[in-house]
Amino acid sequence: MANYTEYIGYTASLILLASFLMKRIAYLRILNSIGCSFFIAYGVMLHSAPVVVTNAAIICINIYYLTKKQTVD
Repeated sequence: MANYTEYIGYTASLILLASFLMKRIAYLRILNSIGCSFFIAYGVMLHSAPVVVTNAAIICINIYYLTKKQTVD
């Protein structure tokens, strides 16, 4: 089980790193949210509330900005 958990963690890390290579902010936020979802699964497997809560908050922030109507300043 430990190896499986580590694979989830490494996958989350790779997806999160890849998200920062995106030129479009929307793609960055989408890929980042996918990575955060893997980190949430990783945190649940480790019984680590800080990992789960932090990544859930990041997903909420990403969703907020992805759905926020763009206004012209």
